Amino acid sequence: MKPDCHLASIMPNETTALYNSEQVYAMEQAWFAQGHDSFGLMQQAAWQMAQYIQKANEQKCARPSASINGTPARRHRYQQWASIWVGKGNNGGDGWLIAHYLQRMGWLVQVVTVGFSKDDLETDDSIIKDADINSATSISNAERAKQIALAHGCRYHRFEEMCTEWDASPDIDVDASTWQASDYAAHADVYIDAIFGIGLDRAPAGIYQSAIHRFNQLAKCYKPFVIAVDIPSGLVAATGEVFAGAAIQADMTLCLVARKFGLHTKDGMDYSGQVVDIALIPYALEDDALKPVAKLITSAYALTSRQQNSYKGSYGHVLIIGGNRVDGSQGMGGAAILSASSAMATGAGKITVACHEAFHAALLTSLPDAMTINLHDVDGVRQLLKEANVIAIGMGLGRDDKAKKLFVCYLKAAITEEKPIVIDADGLYHLAALHKEHHPLIAALQQHSFHHSVCLTPHSGEAAKLLGMEVSQVESDRLAAIKQCATDYGGDWVLKGAGSLVLEQRDQQAQIYVCATGNAGMATAGMGDVLSGLIAGLLAQKDLIRESRSLQQAVLLHGMAGDMLINQTDKKSLLIGQRGLQAQDMPAAIRHVMQEITVSDDSWS
Repeated sequence: MKPDCHLASIMPNETTALYNSEQVYAMEQAWFAQGHDSFGLMQQAAWQMAQYIQKANEQKCARPSASINGTPARRHRYQQWASIWVGKGNNGGDGWLIAHYLQRMGWLVQVVTVGFSKDDLETDDSIIKDADINSATSISNAERAKQIALAHGCRYHRFEEMCTEWDASPDIDVDASTWQASDYAAHADVYIDAIFGIGLDRAPAGIYQSAIHRFNQLAKCYKPFVIAVDIPSGLVAATGEVFAGAAIQADMTLCLVARKFGLHTKDGMDYSGQVVDIALIPYALEDDALKPVAKLITSAYALTSRQQNSYKGSYGHVLIIGGNRVDGSQGMGGAAILSASSAMATGAGKITVACHEAFHAALLTSLPDAMTINLHDVDGVRQLLKEANVIAIGMGLGRDDKAKKLFVCYLKAAITEEKPIVIDADGLYHLAALHKEHHPLIAALQQHSFHHSVCLTPHSGEAAKLLGMEVSQVESDRLAAIKQCATDYGGDWVLKGAGSLVLEQRDQQAQIYVCATGNAGMATAGMGDVLSGLIAGLLAQKDLIRESRSLQQAVLLHGMAGDMLINQTDKKSLLIGQRGLQAQDMPAAIRHVMQEITVSDDSWS
């Protein structure tokens, strides 16, 4: 489940700071350096999580359509069951204390240990009392938490033994009175994942991989409410990567201390479910040295109403350069048409498309209010470059030598004329080649970007080409990849994908955003062309403030339009759904989104 994304917000837009694992550890150490107790923090975290689990499960059961474990009769039980899977680290310590607190709240609790030997689960008589356990300094916080839970009778079962039970009798029926360990773990109302924390940076192996796989199997079969402690086990907090699908599939993640970057990008979006912050150490977050690695954006900057006394020139002229027809192919005229239609839907006053003349009839049929010019009329296009307010280049331009010459020619002209520039698709391909050749145009583009908007919009494959690396390298650390792109080429960047990253440079400072809008239905041909036109269309409208014309705004609105097409209920004519969503559906949704975020002038007071 994604964060709520608001269609009509007020300035400034809402953001959530995102951090990596090292920063979270530093926050904790800063807190402890102020004299706060580390075990006290673990207890506070577990108590707040137990309270939230109680509340969240009650709300889930109260829904008329709720069906716990697929068994309606269970909704009428007075007692709730929890299966808590714990590892040996501090995340497991959180799990032991959650088990202890839930049991005190009246829950039936079963702890499933992963990676524990039988000796590990022996109680220590020398520290069996609460006072002794809380003051003990010779044992780890995780061990202390385990001893508290065991001392208060929390039931547990080793995962290794459960595997043997399942193998011997996989179809045992549950009976609460018998307390069969494997059945109890399977049929619980709530599964709580506390196996791994944010320190994991590699694929789980051995018994841990088996436990994650079994956990997900049981959850799929019995449909409990799955809650991850801090981060789903197997998900890398710093990158959002999951190795070979070995991660807990959570319905909800209770995020401790600070929001983790990996929860909102790449695989994190598929495994984290709803992310809920459990506030613990607010003062540590104020340390200026711990600036977030990115900010999550969930709502757009509002747009002001237009002045009545205006004309088409008031809202900018966009020149789309693309839609070529390479010898031996039918070409990609649709890319330029999609880009132009989205620029128009965004509100640009005038659109001209420089495309192959073979596509002029198709363009005017679909967009009669656009103007056209032959892409290969170099003098004519250069003249239009002088007149246009924004240049968007590369969509369907082609990758042959002729197309490369056109790209170099028109990009030089755009820089000379000091125009805002959007580069996408085949334009990025040629840019990568120029960089490899150490072409002076790269340095010119970098210098141009210091004073004028330059927006570049690769997906991971294009970013890999630009950086001279493999796609897998980009995907393994998307945050580092987008930073390197900005270093090598200058400008503002969006690295498209699940949880698209946006890098904007202001006053020699780079800020990275993670876009919380968009959906898998947008993974279809032409969607990037729509985004390039949307970016150009916003840039052209000088009546808007800088933030409302920014790259982060464009990416957010693009995702909001896609979400409207699969979620909206009040405009049935737009509703399409993920499976059937196409790029050509987007302009209509973009128009609606633009209207939704427009407010009257008196709304600011």
